[in-house]
This record gives sequence, C-alpha cells and structure tokens, in this order.
Amino acid sequence: MAGRGRASGVVACCALLLTGLVGCGGRPGPDTGTAAVQQVLDRRAAAVLDGNRTAFLATEAQSAGAAGRPAAGEFDNLRAVPLAAWSYRVTALHRTGDRASADAELRYRIKGYDRAPVTAARVLRLVRTGGRWYVSADEPAKRAPEQLWEQGAVGTVRGAHSLVLGVGQPRAVLRTYADLADRSVPAVTGAWGTDWAGHVVVLVPRSVQGMAGLLGASASGYRGIAAVTTGEAGGTGKTPADRIIVNPDAYRELGDLGKQIVLRHETAHVATRAHTTAATPLWLSEGYADYAGYRGSGRTAREAAPELGRRIALGHVPATLPKDADFAFSGDADTLARAYEGGWMACRMIADRWGEARLNAFYRAVGDHRQRAGAVDAALGRVLGTTPEKFTEEWRAYLRTRLG
Repeated sequence: MAGRGRASGVVACCALLLTGLVGCGGRPGPDTGTAAVQQVLDRRAAAVLDGNRTAFLATEAQSAGAAGRPAAGEFDNLRAVPLAAWSYRVTALHRTGDRASADAELRYRIKGYDRAPVTAARVLRLVRTGGRWYVSADEPAKRAPEQLWEQGAVGTVRGAHSLVLGVGQPRAVLRTYADLADRSVPAVTGAWGTDWAGHVVVLVPRSVQGMAGLLGASASGYRGIAAVTTGEAGGTGKTPADRIIVNPDAYRELGDLGKQIVLRHETAHVATRAHTTAATPLWLSEGYADYAGYRGSGRTAREAAPELGRRIALGHVPATLPKDADFAFSGDADTLARAYEGGWMACRMIADRWGEARLNAFYRAVGDHRQRAGAVDAALGRVLGTTPEKFTEEWRAYLRTRLG
C-alpha cells in the first residue's frame, strides 16, 4: 500500500496445489468434492455478473446469513458496481461429511477501469443437502481485507477521469470526490506523462473503521491518514488495479488545497505503479507523489516542510536520505513527517537542478532495476551523472538553503 504516510506494498495472492484422492492401485483419483464446490462457485459468480438474484440465492444454504452478514444483502449492495469479471478459484477444500470449508481466490474487474483483476482471499463455508453443495458463508480470509459492498450498499459516481464508490455517503459528497479526482488526473499526467491508464477508482467508506476494514488493518493506525493507495508494484504492465481508499474522517478536516494535494499524491501512486518496484526506496516513491501533489500549488518549501524546517533551524540537518523504516505508521509522527518532507525535497531538488524530465527518467530507471541493491546508485550515475555521496551532499545543502 502506498499513500500519504504509507509504505508501498504488494497485494499478494497464493496458489496452492490441490492433491487428488488416492484411488485403487495408489494412483490419484479425481477430487469430486473440490470439483462440485468449484461448480457451485462458478454458478454463483455467473449470477453476480448477470445480476441474477434468483440464481445467486439458489447457491445459498437456507441458513446462510443467519449468524452474520446476509449474502442476499451483499448481492444487492453490489448492484451499482459496474463489473466486467467475477470468478472464484478453489485453492483448498477442508471437508467433514456434509460440511466443508473452501479457501478460494476471488478475482474481479470493474468495467472500463481495471486492466487486470483485483484479487481477494476468501473463505467459504458450505453444506451439502440432497447431494448438492450450498454456500452458508462467504467471508474474507483471516487477515484479508473486506470488500466495500460488505460494508453496505455501494453508491456510484462517475467522473471524466474517475469512478467513485462509496458506502454511507450522500451522492453529493461522492460527487465532490469525483470532481477532485478529475482535476488530479490531468495534473499528474502533466508531471509524469501519458504512459498510464489516466483514470482512478476512489473508495469512500463510511468512516476510518471502514477504511481499516478495506485494508485488513486496525483503525488506530489510520486515524490521521487522509488516504492511501493499494495495488501491486511491478514493471510488467499487467499490475492489478489500484484503489485510492479515503479516510473520510481525516479528509473532511483538510482545507480545499489540502484535499487536492492529497488526492494528487494518491493519483501519482497510480500513475507510477508500473515503475514502482521492490527496487524503489520509499523516499523516492513517496517523495515523487508529494512532488506531483504540490506541483503548481504555490506552496513554498517552508510551508510544505515545516517539521524538517524546524529541525534545520535548530542546526539538525539530516545526514542521510530518509530510510524506509522512517515511513512506518506506527512510528513517531514527527519522524514520519520529516521522512515525507525529506523525500519531497529530494525530488524537488532533482526537478530544480536537472529538470522534470530527468526526475521522471530517474524514477523509471530506479524502478526498472532488478533489485534494490545498486538501483539508486546506478540511476544516479546513468541519469543524473552524479554519485550517491555527491547527491546526498547536494540534498543537504538544498535543505539548508530552502529551509534554513
């Protein structure tokens, strides 16, 4: 996950090999239980895509939802989401007589926005009645995030460059997010270029608790974070869809400029995703997102980097660029702020000293490196014609000049 104060991360999916039942002579036989469960999940997926409530309920056990979230309600919550694909793949089946628990991978795409599917780990409980399997529960796997429609009916607003999906939010509020996103997309394209999708999907849950649910995390770590971006890093060009997830509690406390800067920051993460890899340090990925966020805003270095400015005014100039650990949500808030500000100032310095085109080329060169070790060093030499030592000294001098 990447965001204002959030480290880049990877949405991981695990494919487990299923072992067949042993038949006569020791040879593997067909796992008829897994095949039958897969068939009912295929019917369930087809019903979701077709919007066929009757067919969907036909896959449900009569007791489904009695002790949790009614599946029929979640089906109705999905109605406004424009789906292009929806499928389950059983990865493991745990069966005891006429009851079973299936680990499954849910994959879905939003029509017109997702080039590749979002992947979610699910656990489905099933019962067999009259020789057929029925779903009695369909829930996130342990530590896996919720989906938005599990939190309530989804409202949808389309913008020129955006799709905003919200729960518990008036349509007028969702429209303001779409307007902000529609301004953010061309602003980020102006900085980064056109080699990205040029649109974003924004999720607006009811509260910070809803945001945490969508991230599979505790709400306590996100109370002061206005938004984050989820997605899979990688340079293949086939990375799964990004989602900008808003914390409405924190976001509404921002002023108009702050709201725009935050959404530009998150949009920049979407734009740069294909070139953001394990080789990319957080000072660069978060610094560039802030660079795109503040670009053209009129904010001075002292206005946008107050924590770092206070330290430098006391004579404490950082000796090194921010480390990945400095961006941890669970760490000290001032350290986190200085990490963001330090990364932003590094990217701002590159744009001032070498030009925006070189900044973009540097970002791509670092991310396209095969591994973290040597990625920044090689890009500094090849793109900027400098060394890590010289770059760090220039950055420290830049901080003193702009913030001292």
